[in-house]
Amino acid sequence: MAKTKKITRRRKKAPESTGLAPAEMRARPPAEVDRLRGEIEEDGGAVLASYRDPLGGHWLLLAVLPLAQLEPTPFQRGLSEAHVKRLADAISKTDRYLDPVIAVRVGPKRYQTPNGHHRASALKLIGARSITALVVTEPEVARLILALNIEKAHNLREKSLEVMRLARELAGIPSLREVDCALEFEEAAYLTLGLCYDQNGRFAGGGYHPLLKRVDELLDKPIQKALEERERHVKKLLEIEAKVGEIVAALKAKGLESPYLKSFVVARLNPLRFRRDATLPIDEALEKMLQAAQRFSTEKISVKDLARSGGMAAEEP
Repeated sequence: MAKTKKITRRRKKAPESTGLAPAEMRARPPAEVDRLRGEIEEDGGAVLASYRDPLGGHWLLLAVLPLAQLEPTPFQRGLSEAHVKRLADAISKTDRYLDPVIAVRVGPKRYQTPNGHHRASALKLIGARSITALVVTEPEVARLILALNIEKAHNLREKSLEVMRLARELAGIPSLREVDCALEFEEAAYLTLGLCYDQNGRFAGGGYHPLLKRVDELLDKPIQKALEERERHVKKLLEIEAKVGEIVAALKAKGLESPYLKSFVVARLNPLRFRRDATLPIDEALEKMLQAAQRFSTEKISVKDLARSGGMAAEEP
């Protein structure tokens, strides 16, 4: 029997009840902050100020770093050359750079940014020497790339691949469990889809995401073990995807054409399609989906079925 998903509601906090007051932002930095200040100066950077962030009271250094010393975290998405060019053009026209990146010092003259890859690349494109950065004192903040990355919206493929790369990077920490990284990973579905995209770059993840959001969960296991378990789900999803490809080809042979034809088929295979608040264990859900694909009858699908689903909308000129 399908279990009902529990809905939790976030309690609102009273206005002005969280964080520090302005006067509390300034204080004597602890020894580790002074040490980091000295390291930045030794690297050729310039520390402009140190202060506590107004929400959690964590120490930050506002600094100008040599641009050549800044690099992306290793688990970031790929660079969009078009986005870099647009940023470079905008910065050149305004002749100002007003958006500091977040940076973590990972070694002598080496800084990684979890959210400034495109902006740093744009500055390099126009020949800039330096970049303004908020240097955090805790190296683990680099793991929060998905929560902190606000410079450009991800599509599902980018997000999933980024989460998968982050998980593989963190798998080297044996004590770290998948559930410990709920903030960084955001959704268990991103991990599974990322592994699918890694094996099949043309995987139609958007069709499967609604189901995976309801049945996929972060595992209470070390990340490496969790990834190995997810490989089983990926194998089943790729098997379903191959069968969906056969169904789509058969429907096209009948004369049905639509950019949304694959999404239409995947939606009809979803075992929870008409069960709004229900969920299933992921193994059971994927097995039901595969069985539905194996017995799918293209003879019963008509143009009206596709039109009712909204799949014919893109056919309009």
